[in-house]
Amino acid sequence: MIFSKKKITLDYTVEKCSKCGMQRKRKFSDGDVLFSECSKCDSCDGVYFIEKIFGETLE
Repeated sequence: MIFSKKKITLDYTVEKCSKCGMQRKRKFSDGDVLFSECSKCDSCDGVYFIEKIFGETLE
């Protein structure tokens, strides 16, 4: 098609603290694996785990 738009997909990772339940969304990076330990929580000293990896399509 002559006038077709390109669709861009942005990949994201959602991290969740196992202790307080706080969540944060960040851009996906190579090596992200579901349910793996990421970093320490800033508010409660718990541990963030990767809960979800997903993509959003922009038109």
